[in-house]
Amino acid sequence: MRPSAVARFQRLFRVAGGLDVDKDDLKRYEDFIDHKIYDLLLIGQAHAKSNARDVIHPSDLPVTKGLQESIHTFRALDEEIALEPVLEQLAKRPPLDLTIAEETERSLPEIVGGLTLVLARTFKIIDPRQKNPHTEHWERAIAIFDLLL
Repeated sequence: MRPSAVARFQRLFRVAGGLDVDKDDLKRYEDFIDHKIYDLLLIGQAHAKSNARDVIHPSDLPVTKGLQESIHTFRALDEEIALEPVLEQLAKRPPLDLTIAEETERSLPEIVGGLTLVLARTFKIIDPRQKNPHTEHWERAIAIFDLLL
């Protein structure tokens, strides 16, 4: 990841949760985002199939009220998340049966931004005094997300 992307990652966590993250946290974060986006697309695929469509539209993705609010908050922060790394990671996954609509693909950076904000806030819920998440905090946060998404 480029230094500008690392700085953006660190700034987002600082703004969203008052957390200091470092390059060591970046791998965990990238893995988390990769898994959650793929999970959202798998459920989106199931929704599209159940509606007899061969394309995954944004409305097929299981975006909850809380995630939607975090996406809006992310938009207001006027931060950018590059789409290319997300798509590169998805390309390494087993292929989906359906095509991802361009509109859905364009929405992925904002979904990643919303997930990032929710993740940072989850760390603070797990431990309000937390300033720098450790392995155990990452494991707990990811376990919570696995239950919900």
